[in-house]
Amino acid sequence: MDDRYGTDVLADGWRKRGVPTTTDVAAQRDLVVEVANDGYCGAITRVEAGLVELEDWKGRRRSFPLGGGFLIEGRPVRLVVPARAPSGPRRTASGSYAPADDRARTALPSRILVEGRHDAELVEKVWGADLRVEGVVVEYLQGLDRLDELLAEAPPTATRRYGVLVDHLVAGSKETRIVDQIMRGAHGAHLKIVGHPFIDVWQCVTPAAMGIRAWPQIPRGTDWKTGICRAFGWPADDQTDIAHAWKRILSRVTTFRDLEPALLGRVEELIDFVTEPHARG
Repeated sequence: MDDRYGTDVLADGWRKRGVPTTTDVAAQRDLVVEVANDGYCGAITRVEAGLVELEDWKGRRRSFPLGGGFLIEGRPVRLVVPARAPSGPRRTASGSYAPADDRARTALPSRILVEGRHDAELVEKVWGADLRVEGVVVEYLQGLDRLDELLAEAPPTATRRYGVLVDHLVAGSKETRIVDQIMRGAHGAHLKIVGHPFIDVWQCVTPAAMGIRAWPQIPRGTDWKTGICRAFGWPADDQTDIAHAWKRILSRVTTFRDLEPALLGRVEELIDFVTEPHARG
């Protein structure tokens, strides 16, 4: 028969049994933590003078003393000052090693094309250093509907390839129908079109990076970006408000870890496609 009280009443450590252990975690920028005593949740924006500053998903900022009293995914942690990064090869935001000579190359004729400004800014923030070294330019189309026009004006060739990134490339979507029609045309040999399944590139930023459990569900018939802003309690009266909302979201992205795998793989595919040796001329 098991003795649930143990066999040695004088054994050390009985007071600690069943108490969760607290681990030390470096207070790295953009790490999302929860304050145990009041439930405030936010991403770390800075560490200074023994304090850690957190920003929640509404853009509000509060400072707390470094140390215990924080949770990550429900587990107690003690935030400590991050150690200095060791010297050695530097990694870019995409996770690749930066070359010793990372000066921008002369731009290749090949291009990566994205639908809009926000897509271009997100790709630049994570892959910009890699693309400059490779000499790859990212351009935005101002809508997938304009891709046909571009292909007619400047058709792709063996040495001028186009890699295209598309939002909401799922079965039955308008975007999928446009892509299918284009790929059945004359330019498919030197054209690669890939996409992610999300309604908009905003959703390619992980909920964890945003400090939320999941992106809000927006009802059909409501402009998606306007709906997202209102769900977050942000202004959404005009394009200036939408632009400010995007800047808030983009500020939460520092490395590839802040993006959904469904986007990461597609961008890497396009970079490989436009930088293959025979595409350089």
